[in-house]
Amino acid sequence: MKIAVVILNWNGASHLRRFLPSVVAHSEGADVVVADNGSTDESVAMLSTEFPSVRTLTLDANYGFAEGYNRALAMLGTEYECFVLLNSDVEVEAGWLSPLVGRLEAQSDVAIVGPKILSVEERDRFEYAGAAGGYIDLLGYPFCRGRVLGELERDEGQYDDARDVFWVGGAALCIRAEVYRSLGGLCGEFFAHQEEIDLCWRAQLAGWRVAFEPKSRVWHLGGGTLSSTSPQKVMLNHRNNLAMLFRCASPAQRALVAIVRPLLDCAAAVGYLLGGKWEATKAVWRAYCDFVRWHPRLARERRAIREAAVRESKHIYKGSIVVRYLLGARRFDRLM
Repeated sequence: MKIAVVILNWNGASHLRRFLPSVVAHSEGADVVVADNGSTDESVAMLSTEFPSVRTLTLDANYGFAEGYNRALAMLGTEYECFVLLNSDVEVEAGWLSPLVGRLEAQSDVAIVGPKILSVEERDRFEYAGAAGGYIDLLGYPFCRGRVLGELERDEGQYDDARDVFWVGGAALCIRAEVYRSLGGLCGEFFAHQEEIDLCWRAQLAGWRVAFEPKSRVWHLGGGTLSSTSPQKVMLNHRNNLAMLFRCASPAQRALVAIVRPLLDCAAAVGYLLGGKWEATKAVWRAYCDFVRWHPRLARERRAIREAAVRESKHIYKGSIVVRYLLGARRFDRLM
């Protein structure tokens, strides 16, 4: 299987200097590619002088995570059978790649597989963006094995079973190239945040499996582009989650979301306001404005996705993660 490990970079020269050496050293059998997303720092020049073995693709602007990857992978053509999407702030270890690719080779109905994602800063603790494989609840709120809302567990081997999940983190995501192309790639309009969940959902609707592989471990810094308190991040997460649910959810789930989510999002906006976070309150409003503006296009996309669907995902949590969290379930193993 011909593999490309593709790192999308935007003004991340410092991250590349810190993390790229491990990727180059431990990605045996794969081509390492850095796609520069219109950086204005020294990234491109630095790559040519300090990492001459790495193939560099140059995009003419910052297209965001989603469309940036779509354009970069299109530039690679059809020579690769497997893409590994890897953030520029991810450290890998020896042997990280073969379990991921091996899973695809061994199980022909698995389209996407992800590693265990741990924190660079606390190396024995799960990292927010993926942990040991992710799920969503009926209202569309994502969570992970090892991360329930903002609670991050220590990795004590409690999730070391290889299993199917609803989504794997975009910080390190291995996918069959044919599936990426057949699904139309990531949703470029999302720009960033939750595009990998949307991709995993569409893959499952199309009949593919999404898997977690504990034999592969990576360490993710996280928050390199937008901080967790950024109003832009608040807007992207709210907007993209609503768009994803509209596009992919079953009729019953979509009806539930249409009734309950506006109330919960309004409560979140009021909470931001009471906390003095006026910009975050405006971000929720902007998310809904975009969602309404996108509605005609989303309706067309939904028809295409749902008409082609061959099955529903079996990995949607039949309840509310927020309610369970408020009732004291702060670990994944207390939810099931």
